[in-house]
Amino acid sequence: MEIQTMLNMLLKGALVSLEIFVVTLVGSLILGLLLCFVRMSRFAVLRILAKIYISVMRGTPLMLQLFVVYFGPYYIFRVPNTSSYKIIAIFIGFVLNYAAYFAEIYRSGIEGIPIGQYEAAEMLGYNRVKTFFYIILPQVIKRIIPPVTNETITLIKDTSLAFTLSVAEMFTIAKQIAASDRTVMAFILAGIIYYIFNLIVAGAFAKLEKRLSYYR
Repeated sequence: MEIQTMLNMLLKGALVSLEIFVVTLVGSLILGLLLCFVRMSRFAVLRILAKIYISVMRGTPLMLQLFVVYFGPYYIFRVPNTSSYKIIAIFIGFVLNYAAYFAEIYRSGIEGIPIGQYEAAEMLGYNRVKTFFYIILPQVIKRIIPPVTNETITLIKDTSLAFTLSVAEMFTIAKQIAASDRTVMAFILAGIIYYIFNLIVAGAFAKLEKRLSYYR
């Protein structure tokens, strides 16, 4: 197979990888923030449940979680699995997993804000909601950019785990090409594409971090 043909096939798979990446990043950032609120709740039961969820998601392999999300409905509720459900299961599994990591990143950022910020906001007449969204959250975003960048780069590489459910993302296609043509070139090309993708994402976050560092 010609390199150009390989590249075209891999780029089609890269679009699926990109779709997984975007859905996971957006979904897990939102769910992670909600999970963070539950984790820091004043209600002990909610805090404990959130801690257990985060512990399980971070303490078990993502690949195993994908299998549970995909095969669980069948074995538990006898709902037949369809081919179209594979990509949905990938979305669900990835979002649930990465939300746990982002929740802890949010929590560390929030708890790192000095208590004086809350007291000053209270003196200015801000309620809890306004204090968080107008004063605390902007500072938290600045603080968590580096760890979020690391998790995002990891996410790019983890999209290759979609091959476990036979979703035709880039790594799956690279494996198929390598098996049929008995060549390692497909893996090399896929590695280059992953690396370029990582450079773009890392560069975007670096610009964002620099833009938010307005006191430097």
